[in-house]
Amino acid sequence: MNALEIRTIFTLTLFNHKIPITETVIISWAVMVILVIAALILTRRLKEVPAGPQALLETAVEFLDNFAKNQFGSFAKYLGPYMGALFLFLLLANIIPVLSPVEFKAFGHEFIPIFPIRPPTRDINVTAALAVISISLVLVCGFAARGVPGWFKKLLHPIPFMLPFNIMEYGTRLISLALRLFGNILGGYVLMGMIEGLLPVALPVVLSLYFDFFDGLIQAAIFTFLTSLYISEAVKVNEE
Repeated sequence: MNALEIRTIFTLTLFNHKIPITETVIISWAVMVILVIAALILTRRLKEVPAGPQALLETAVEFLDNFAKNQFGSFAKYLGPYMGALFLFLLLANIIPVLSPVEFKAFGHEFIPIFPIRPPTRDINVTAALAVISISLVLVCGFAARGVPGWFKKLLHPIPFMLPFNIMEYGTRLISLALRLFGNILGGYVLMGMIEGLLPVALPVVLSLYFDFFDGLIQAAIFTFLTSLYISEAVKVNEE
């Protein structure tokens, strides 16, 4: 199957309009369902003295809170949860191919999965949508922190000549966020497919630790960090 192909699983008809439901949509929703279920399980029966998974969870939340306060100041209580959810979504979306069912034959029966589980972040529509959300947050938070006059004044910083370049910067950041995540995940997926085709035993398992786990973690962290960095620049007005 072509790595760039986004397969349509079924089509919904709404008000005489056909809406294709692709594998990207299904897997993305599956990722969200997994995260919601995990959150419900981990937050059940919380104790005053944390232990085990609760201790790890509280440590992660404390780290996120401190990170958000340092980056966003008074906006931390709004942006901290989003950054945490964004990172977890990207991490699980990047590594979910390890759960993909495989085709096999046994005892005269053949199992063929409806479609392989491929990372939704290999779809440019997903990474572009996430990039649009990130840049939209940069604009909204910039307006909220500086006000409309202050935001437009920043476009003239450090000299009025920089106005067109400062405007273009939002577009270049959007494209960079979308293409970096898309290119790295798609490239890793294609490379793993080539390796599995050439040497299907042993080596793919070892390399999967890098391309599926480590690279997925790194790309999720980079996207989240860059988003937080851009927003931090927009909301910090005392440094200028």
